[in-house]
Amino acid sequence: MNRLLIRCVAVSLLLAGRGPAAEPVPLIGYTEGRNDLEGGQFVNWVTNRACVVGADGTGRRVLAEGLTKKPYAWTQFAGWSPDGKTAVVGSHWESPENAAWEREHKTFRMTEGWLSDACLLDPATGRVTNVTAVDRVSNYNSAGFTPDGKKLLMTSLIGGVSKPFVMDLDGRNKRDVSGGGTGFTYGLNASPDGKRIAYHENYQVYVSDADGGAKRKVETGNPFNFVPQWSPDGGWLLFVSGENYDCHPHVVRADGTGLRKLADRGGYRGVVERLKHPDFHSESSDLPVWAADGRHVYYTAKVGGSVELMRVDLDGNVTRLTDSKPGTRHYHPAASPDGKWVLFGSDRSGTMQLYVAAADGKDGRAVTTVPAGSAAMHGHWQPLPRKEPR
Repeated sequence: MNRLLIRCVAVSLLLAGRGPAAEPVPLIGYTEGRNDLEGGQFVNWVTNRACVVGADGTGRRVLAEGLTKKPYAWTQFAGWSPDGKTAVVGSHWESPENAAWEREHKTFRMTEGWLSDACLLDPATGRVTNVTAVDRVSNYNSAGFTPDGKKLLMTSLIGGVSKPFVMDLDGRNKRDVSGGGTGFTYGLNASPDGKRIAYHENYQVYVSDADGGAKRKVETGNPFNFVPQWSPDGGWLLFVSGENYDCHPHVVRADGTGLRKLADRGGYRGVVERLKHPDFHSESSDLPVWAADGRHVYYTAKVGGSVELMRVDLDGNVTRLTDSKPGTRHYHPAASPDGKWVLFGSDRSGTMQLYVAAADGKDGRAVTTVPAGSAAMHGHWQPLPRKEPR
């Protein structure tokens, strides 16, 4: 049994001198890479690596290093299976010629010069399976598990338009679930019971049956709606809504009723710039997320001269969880599956690191130690198997 698998089962959390946790906690998957190189986002992107670290900040490890042997290739950590036994790693490659064209024209050209796939990594063996390359439908793909772990959801660029698919765990039997839609689709995810899917198409939220049938639009009256996420009980959808770069956390019931704005981001544009030398589209979306109890939402908002970590309940009661010096940025919150902790990024030290704190934001501690000139981004908690009642 290799060391990574042992850590998946046995790592214990030590936070703020509290001593060993009573139960094992997950690894944290994330992406790290340089952010200080001049010459555009491409030269920084190619340094990205998918990594894991224990929630006590020890045991950092780079994953799937074989995927980066090809020149101009990089990896990103993209998620876990619901049982925490499989990691999803994005495998990316771009030609320097296409990157130069994109920078000159200040737009992406993903119809050529790109190859992006989603791979499943077995931590026990190190085996990597490129599931989007099986019966390939596109050269640009992303994928993740359904909540029951029985299928994979995929978005793929077809003729420059992103389309939603579902497929088997081995990458076969890919099926378009767009419901006949022709718009650009993003943020595909499934309800906890696996019976419905949600996504935004042309920045409007849609819900449908898992096979793409019975598709219906969620009416918000706003031109920009982004990445709907199912609540843990499947009763609500969370997303940002409003104008582009002026959008705020909203919720709506799964049947499209009860729409309401939960909180205001105080002028925060909702994106975090990673690069020290920004490029034409180098900012990363910074989205609200559900807490495990389904009654709270974590998000980030501008308060004075900083971007702070916030929490709001479904009645709109807001709690500020961080209080930082001006210029500090918090980003990419992620709630632990057991509801006890929150993971987030911050540049409070001068370097973009990941931190773990109690659910109320107290006793935060860095869990990554990327060097100056690098950044840690997009943390994902590893689910742990549920304990059977005695």
